[in-house]
Amino acid sequence: MGGEKAKSKAMKIAVAMEGVSSVSVGKDNDQLEVIGEGVDSVCLAKSLRKKFCFADIVSVQEVKPKPEQKPLPPPCLPPCDYQPRWSAIQHEFPVYDTGPPNCAIT
Repeated sequence: MGGEKAKSKAMKIAVAMEGVSSVSVGKDNDQLEVIGEGVDSVCLAKSLRKKFCFADIVSVQEVKPKPEQKPLPPPCLPPCDYQPRWSAIQHEFPVYDTGPPNCAIT
């Protein structure tokens, strides 16, 4: 293809065809990639030849749909290992008896 103007004209011709769903410029900027359902490739090539005097069909392929990926299940969490922690509680009791001690050391 010549320049940007020629690319846009070729894309307009391809988009005008029946059944075309998308048109893009190929790898080397000299090919059109036409995707669609029920596209007449011979009629498309003739339409491009009328405008550009040269057009070839490189390949015709069936577009296969990509297989849908099933969503992965959420990962299993490890079981909760809960061990209660016991705190050391100290209870203080008041002493009311202040009498003489039971032992006497002399």
